[in-house]
Amino acid sequence: MSYQVLARKWRPRKFAELVGQEHVVRALTNALDTGRMHHAYLFTGTRGVGKTTIARIFAKSLNCERGESADPCGECAVCTAVDAGRFVDLLEIDAASNTGVDDVREVIENAQYAPARGRFKVYLVDEVHMLSKPAFNALLKTLEEPPPHVKFLLATTDPQKLPVTVLSRCLKFNLKRLLPEQISGQMRHILGAENIPYEDAAIAELARGADGSLRDGLSLLDQAIAYGGGSLRVDDVRAMLGSVARGQVLGVLQALAEGNGEGLMAECTRIASFSPDFGGVLDDLASVLHRLQLIQLIPGYRPDEDGSDDGALVALAQQLAPEDVQLYYQIATSGRRDLALAPDARTGFEMALLRMLAFRPTEGGGASASRAGAAPAAARAPMPPRAASPVANERMHMASVAEVAPPRAAASQSAPAAAPAPREPVAVDARGLPHWDSLIEQAALRGPLGQLAQNAALREREGNTLVLVLQPAHMHLAVEPMVSQMEERIGQAMGERIKLRFMEERGAAHETPAARAANAREAAQSAAERAIDEDPLVQSLKREFGARVVPQSIKPFEN
Repeated sequence: MSYQVLARKWRPRKFAELVGQEHVVRALTNALDTGRMHHAYLFTGTRGVGKTTIARIFAKSLNCERGESADPCGECAVCTAVDAGRFVDLLEIDAASNTGVDDVREVIENAQYAPARGRFKVYLVDEVHMLSKPAFNALLKTLEEPPPHVKFLLATTDPQKLPVTVLSRCLKFNLKRLLPEQISGQMRHILGAENIPYEDAAIAELARGADGSLRDGLSLLDQAIAYGGGSLRVDDVRAMLGSVARGQVLGVLQALAEGNGEGLMAECTRIASFSPDFGGVLDDLASVLHRLQLIQLIPGYRPDEDGSDDGALVALAQQLAPEDVQLYYQIATSGRRDLALAPDARTGFEMALLRMLAFRPTEGGGASASRAGAAPAAARAPMPPRAASPVANERMHMASVAEVAPPRAAASQSAPAAAPAPREPVAVDARGLPHWDSLIEQAALRGPLGQLAQNAALREREGNTLVLVLQPAHMHLAVEPMVSQMEERIGQAMGERIKLRFMEERGAAHETPAARAANAREAAQSAAERAIDEDPLVQSLKREFGARVVPQSIKPFEN
């Protein structure tokens, strides 16, 4: 007997066997049990999540010889014929190769005839978005007034391309991308039934590589079993997928945390020796950074399912500032996107890591060639109190983030980095309260802390407590450990112990630094548009050539 691939052999034949689409199964099950069935269903979702499988099970449920039910027997002549793909009243149409109006006209003409064997004639149109406009128009008439014995099941990966007139005549079900845990669970079930030995870490690698598609995951599983000679080992899977072990990524982050340029390049060389998919390595790096940020900002978060990397992740979370983690994450994702533009994949990967090293804050904000890999002095200069310098603006543009992490003390494995000591007294207003904008700069509040501070306004001081007001939309920012970190930074800037109390306040009674910055940007934009409109050359071009200015193309000069 010829070998049958796992994706076909283990294709679900009942609703109960489906993985991860409970919301669709529940709706269809209730419709079948109560007899309240629509004449047209649209199943949307990415590849390999179960669109055509659900449609075939639905066709069996409608036509099972033992009665219309959400639980077809799977044994009668109709059920076995559907499973084998030879049931005459289930007409499967591949719209990708049958796009013309003539193909649809044939369907419409045959729809008026009663089913040959079952109770319903079921039309399953896969990739329906590929139909031409005349074909859609021809299909629309039948969707408006379908015969009672006809059901249409439409499947697509791109519902945005469907005409609104078709969408409005279908019940739409959006199938979800499967989680890695759901895919790995199904893989374990299949491997156990097939008596194939496996390592859990190998299944985890395959589940991540499946990218939300169970069919793709089972295809990778087939490939990995063949690669491993009948067993599933993590080293074989990583070699097949071009992925690297989690420890390799942690080594990269450790070198970054230490500012060790030589160590970072050694990690790059070690990773390159595995001939990996460098885009996948950057994805893994972003995933680890995501876990680090959760450890830093979400109390009680458990880093990993098996706990094997808990200690290393917690140690890194103590060494890296939250602002740095955000910066590195943005560089990793933008580097992944730009990898195709690099001279080669390894060069693009190394440049992404070197960018992280170059924008790593140095001790006291000054030059430190041994710790920062001899980054240019201009790139390491601290930001001035009020407006960012052109160099800082360039740094922000290259790093693809809104703000650059503040200068801070050298990190150690035992404690997080401390905020820098204030270099000048904190400015106060006429009432003797601290000037909030000045205090934000003196306390070096950047990243998530900066977002919270910029969207707050200082109402008053009550002893050693600063009362801050926030709009309702920003109250979610005032959570632990953000508030404690901000209290520590502000206390060091003011030279005394400070507590913060956040209050929700609607309206615009207190203007925040973020609001003032937005107003300044709007004023600069208006001035730039007015200057362009009044420019003599622009007016001449409009008058003589009928030219027009595209408003979105006008940007004010940055200081």
